[in-house]
Amino acid sequence: MIVEQPNLLYIKQLAGDDKAFEDKFITILKEEFPTEQKEYFHSLEEERFRDTALIVHKLKHKLNILGLEEGYGIAVVFEEELRKGKATYSDEFESILKTIETYLKTI
Repeated sequence: MIVEQPNLLYIKQLAGDDKAFEDKFITILKEEFPTEQKEYFHSLEEERFRDTALIVHKLKHKLNILGLEEGYGIAVVFEEELRKGKATYSDEFESILKTIETYLKTI
């Protein structure tokens, strides 16, 4: 199984030749992601599944921005599961979060 890797293709496409815009977009990602990731783990640990679903909803857009199509699909299903009070896909989702965390440190 090949693990999907984040990329900046969407951001570069959106920014065009505007390097300042691209850099600002990346900076926002790097600032927001760790906070949202912490919120995710905290609410999941407390089994506040509705709150966790809202955080997954915010995070899934970052997955899309980073070109993680399969990850986005997992996030959609996981968000629905959380709304039903289940955390079935937490391991898969957390693996994606770890991949993003590692990637953001390299850009």
